[in-house]
Amino acid sequence: MAGRFGTDGIRGPVGSVVDDRLALGLGRAVGHLLVGDGRSVLLGRDTRRSGEMLGAALAAGLAASGVDVVDLGIVTTPCLVHASTDDRHSVGIMVSASHNPAPDNGLKVVVEGRKATDEIETELDRLIDDTSEIPFRSNAELGRIRADREPVEAYGRFLRDIAGDAFVGLRIAVDCANGSASAIAPGLFRSLGAEVTVLFDAPNGVNINDGCGSTHPERLAETVAAAGLDVGLAFDGDADRLMAIDERGELVDGDAVMGICALERLASGTLRNQLLVATVMSNGGLERAIAEAGGRMLRTPVGDRHVFEAMERDDAVLGGEQSGHIIFRDRATTGDGLLTAIELVRSIRAADRPLSELARRIPRLPQVVINSAVRRRDDWGQDREFMAAIERATLQMGDRGRVLVRPSGTEPTIRIMVEGDDAGEIDRIARELATLAEARLS
Repeated sequence: MAGRFGTDGIRGPVGSVVDDRLALGLGRAVGHLLVGDGRSVLLGRDTRRSGEMLGAALAAGLAASGVDVVDLGIVTTPCLVHASTDDRHSVGIMVSASHNPAPDNGLKVVVEGRKATDEIETELDRLIDDTSEIPFRSNAELGRIRADREPVEAYGRFLRDIAGDAFVGLRIAVDCANGSASAIAPGLFRSLGAEVTVLFDAPNGVNINDGCGSTHPERLAETVAAAGLDVGLAFDGDADRLMAIDERGELVDGDAVMGICALERLASGTLRNQLLVATVMSNGGLERAIAEAGGRMLRTPVGDRHVFEAMERDDAVLGGEQSGHIIFRDRATTGDGLLTAIELVRSIRAADRPLSELARRIPRLPQVVINSAVRRRDDWGQDREFMAAIERATLQMGDRGRVLVRPSGTEPTIRIMVEGDDAGEIDRIARELATLAEARLS
């Protein structure tokens, strides 16, 4: 992976990792390397206060390289990706740290509807540091910057066409995470005929993902259960993830959402190649449910890029992550929380069963995931004592479960996952490994 770029663009605390100079340099690099033939660059951001500053710096860098900028304002990441497939635009840049807390922000480059490749990111990284080959432009050669919300309206039409009448008469609650969904989700679902209770749709620049959204759906669950609603929908800061709440107030995570949609598509014959793509973090119960229904599940390394590459390679139309980042490749090229919500509700309507009943079709093996804060997250594979402990735990679990250890792609942590039939055993193993990781890698 390129130096500054992680699994999902550049991301980190504003002021120390992500700042105006970096954004300016990235704008100049993108304009020089990726834009030609008179096409423009789309710019979008979530609701973090730093987004205005970073967006302005990006726009300045792009204009300085002679490129026109179309500023979409506050949008969801999937909306920007959808708009970037228009031939008038060659690149999109999203200013967002997704589900991270408000002090963080990020810069994500999208090329013709796809995340930039490692090769492109490596070259952009080089150009940020070495600007000698980027020419200066005269006044007449500078790019122009303009605001335009029409691509956002087109994205809304795209979602409404897919939804049809699936939401008519439903009583739902929506948690916008004080993020990008605040500007589109309530109006979208009301226009589809749902009665909508809205939570956390008052962004102030510092409250995005703060005790709300897909990472903290507790308030949404309480609201759905107390009011007897049909379903709750929780998005993250840039609305590329979805967590659902059933009518009883119980969480329906990304594995269950994928399973529900995959089983419905298997039944209707629309799950291409009978294949679901998921990551190594997805619960073994999901794999079991798909196999029993006549399908199969392919596992990939963690990261939506790995999921999408496998979907393209094996011609799958459905894949995603336990976190709720789910890709419907016959609809879009990236995970989209709003689209996922629509597909989930369509599956509920097709089955004519409550969400809780559909979720029960996806069994869950006991699974423990611990994030251990470490300074040397990328060195875990070289620590002999830690690796020996992982090997002992794996041998102990045998065929009864699995142990997975990986570094986070966006945070200074090691993620330790243990899965098996005995909840007490896997909890003990996970905690022992987490304690050892913090002692050896910090």
